[in-house]
Amino acid sequence: MKKIEAIIRPFKLEDVKIALVNAGIVGMTVSEVRGFGRQKGQVERYRGSEFTVEFLQKLKLEIVVDDHQVATVVQAIEDAARTGEIGDGKIFISPVESVIRIRTGERDSDAISPVESAFPPRQGDRDGGI
Repeated sequence: MKKIEAIIRPFKLEDVKIALVNAGIVGMTVSEVRGFGRQKGQVERYRGSEFTVEFLQKLKLEIVVDDHQVATVVQAIEDAARTGEIGDGKIFISPVESVIRIRTGERDSDAISPVESAFPPRQGDRDGGI
């Protein structure tokens, strides 16, 4: 298993999410982060004064997948997040030793695969859906 971490522009989140769902990925973690790289910062104006924002807002996506899914997921993120400008982000791939789904105790590949229903049927639901 691998953990894919992608730092992307915030406005690209919906495009990346759609691309990942189309690639068969059903879960991810998204965090708001700040940072800088070659893009450095940007000059902004506020009440007539210029100032440099050194740490730019980005989103960090974390996705754990089986090894055979890595290339597909990376390509989906690359294609959906790319604008062609400096600051599009980075993708990091790291090995994952083990995963445990807390609710069920499932481990590793079983813990990252989709389940029939993550929630028990509510009272009054006839079809057992969410």
